[in-house]
Amino acid sequence: MRDEELLSETQEFSDNPLSMDLVVNPARQRFPFCIVWTPLPILSYFLPFIGHMGIATSTGVIRDFAGPYHVSEDNMAFGKPTKYWQLNHAKAKGGVQGWDSAVAEASEIYKTRMHNLCCDNCHSHVATALNLMCYDNSNSWNMVKLAFLMLVHGKYASVLGFLKTWAPFCLLVATATLFCLFLR
Repeated sequence: MRDEELLSETQEFSDNPLSMDLVVNPARQRFPFCIVWTPLPILSYFLPFIGHMGIATSTGVIRDFAGPYHVSEDNMAFGKPTKYWQLNHAKAKGGVQGWDSAVAEASEIYKTRMHNLCCDNCHSHVATALNLMCYDNSNSWNMVKLAFLMLVHGKYASVLGFLKTWAPFCLLVATATLFCLFLR
């Protein structure tokens, strides 16, 4: 009987937004209720708005579709998040439980899928989680919408995150510009 009481107390605690730690902590890599993003080597150097995406649980643990039949937990495939977008868990069907259930279910679905860079990828995994939780009363989340919204709403986790995202692109543009100027 005591175990059941303890479980119900834990359940009440996890569903109470006032008792939850909603603070994003990049140093500890905790991003509660966030979509997280990190650049992809080489591809992001040329197109800095394209990168690798994951979604975090209510406790901030990140899940990302890292490759064929593999969803990482708490260890993003391409390094620590450089950007994050914290969402309002109240807009998820079922609140905190709905959020966590949808992230877990999307992860289980993607553990059975082949990774495809253009069609069924990390962005699709996040979109599936948002569709399962009916986030913001929508079932139309997709990878293009998420990429755009992360570009618009994403916040950099640190100055280093900003540099990791934009420095390679700026160096390529500067090199190309100098190359073109000296060829004249």
